[in-house]
Amino acid sequence: MFRKMRREKQAVSEEECIELLKNETRGVLAMLGDDDYPYCVPINHYYENGKLYFHGGKVGHRVEAVRKHEKVCYTVFDKGFKKEGDWALNVKSVVVFGRIKIVEDFDEAIELCRRLSYKFTDDEIYINEEIEKCAKATLVMELDIEHMTGKLVNEK
Repeated sequence: MFRKMRREKQAVSEEECIELLKNETRGVLAMLGDDDYPYCVPINHYYENGKLYFHGGKVGHRVEAVRKHEKVCYTVFDKGFKKEGDWALNVKSVVVFGRIKIVEDFDEAIELCRRLSYKFTDDEIYINEEIEKCAKATLVMELDIEHMTGKLVNEK
């Protein structure tokens, strides 16, 4: 069902893909938008047990798109590195395909927002204040990963 990676020599392991998903804070979520045009948004994420979690407002283009069509793609890439004496950047990326759904359980959604927050800060007071202030207006989505590939590309 999913295509094989064309440049297999650049492939990275599933473990490396998961590490990238755990460590990087942002990616681009692609979905089918209005009039079936692709719609992509940069968004932060939290990875746990083969699933990605996102948070945001309860209304808007992104929410309408995933309610209309559950299949999405999510791409994450790192900051890259240069080998000594070389100008070219080496970048690892992961492309994830799966189905996304809205987390309906309020308490579960709040706990997921808390876990996502820890990727950015361990300031409990700040996290609690933000959750208290924004929880009722926040929507959490869960992406169940069906297929994932990763690669390391040298931009030379």
